[in-house]
Amino acid sequence: MHINDYPQLEINPVSGPLTGQVILPGSKSLTNRALLIAALAAGESRLNGVLSSDDTLYMAAALREMGVEITNHDATTLMVRASGKLKAPDKPLFLGNAGTATRFLTAAVVLADGEVVVDGDEHMRKRPILPLVKALQSLGIDVSAPTGCPPVTVKGTGRFDGQVVEVDANLSSQYVSALLILAACGTHPVEVRLKGTGIGARGYIDLTLGAMQAFGAQVSTPSEGVWRVEPTGYSAATYDVEPDASACTYLWAAEVLTGGDITYQMDTSALTQPDAASRDLIRAFPNMPAVIDGSQIQDSIPTLAVLAAFNNNPVRFVGIANLRVKECDRTAALSQGLNRILEGLAHEDGDDLIVHSDPALKGQTLPAVIDTFNDHRIAMSFALAGLMIHGIVIDNPACVSKTFPEYWNVLSSLGVSFKGTD
Repeated sequence: MHINDYPQLEINPVSGPLTGQVILPGSKSLTNRALLIAALAAGESRLNGVLSSDDTLYMAAALREMGVEITNHDATTLMVRASGKLKAPDKPLFLGNAGTATRFLTAAVVLADGEVVVDGDEHMRKRPILPLVKALQSLGIDVSAPTGCPPVTVKGTGRFDGQVVEVDANLSSQYVSALLILAACGTHPVEVRLKGTGIGARGYIDLTLGAMQAFGAQVSTPSEGVWRVEPTGYSAATYDVEPDASACTYLWAAEVLTGGDITYQMDTSALTQPDAASRDLIRAFPNMPAVIDGSQIQDSIPTLAVLAAFNNNPVRFVGIANLRVKECDRTAALSQGLNRILEGLAHEDGDDLIVHSDPALKGQTLPAVIDTFNDHRIAMSFALAGLMIHGIVIDNPACVSKTFPEYWNVLSSLGVSFKGTD
């Protein structure tokens, strides 16, 4: 039976440093940006180093349903052939719990001529999208989401004429990115303006702008929190997707926990995604800072929180309110999981998470079944605890397929062993 096929997976603690070479998966964030932008570009684009995971497969499937031809040149290279226009699909677009794909497509399907329903699974139907819906409505677009979450119904006309849009990005920077990608396909220049000062993970907007510009978009920033996008459309291009920094955090943490030495296909200090900033925090272990602001490294927080359990001193995570509206309430899931390992190991203080830290956890037997809440990042981060503690069982290990399908195999290649339960 394949590792991912087991309903539960017990991690066997390691007896020495983890060493070996790992080929990191491509960035989910960049793969989905490149897929969508290439689909809006007339001609044939080549995407190198892409990630093949649940989230990116949902995006690709939705684009195919709207008339885009996407083929595999090899395992990590996609060819995207598009007319520059989208056609209304014959049925609702189902995107699972892929937040990036859902939000980006909610804006992009404005360019389809006809009604498009953007939907997801029961988890996605609890994730807010109303700020993006309101922003699109202000552009004169007929869009509705009665619950404030998917499903979203968009009545597209193949174009839009609005020129100024404000968006509240306090819950997610993806709302801004969705509007920026759409804006290049307008009939006039479009100003995307940030409403207020709050924004989740601002660095991801830089990733969006870089991907847009690689396909010919022209964007300027007349003032802080304002982006002016010219109506250039997009041109087919060759685009290289860099390895996934969020995935890399688990391996960086495994290195410092075990005293290991893992090599990668590139110098990971050169990664440009926001979560790359967590590298220095991880390298500070076992003397991580007493307070860590997670506002710009949100996807790294599960990794850092589990690592903090073994730190010399307690760590308070602040700026993480948005973790409550991810694939699950990650703050609650982290607190619950850590307390299953040892009662009192963590607690929530408002939207902050405090991990009380106990270096003596290493080598102990503390049986705990970790509820992953079907969240890939909860599963992958708590596997780190299993490297040090006997009895850590990950429920639903297959959920890692959302962004890192080979995660368990990668750990196995480094010397980690498992016990699967049927």
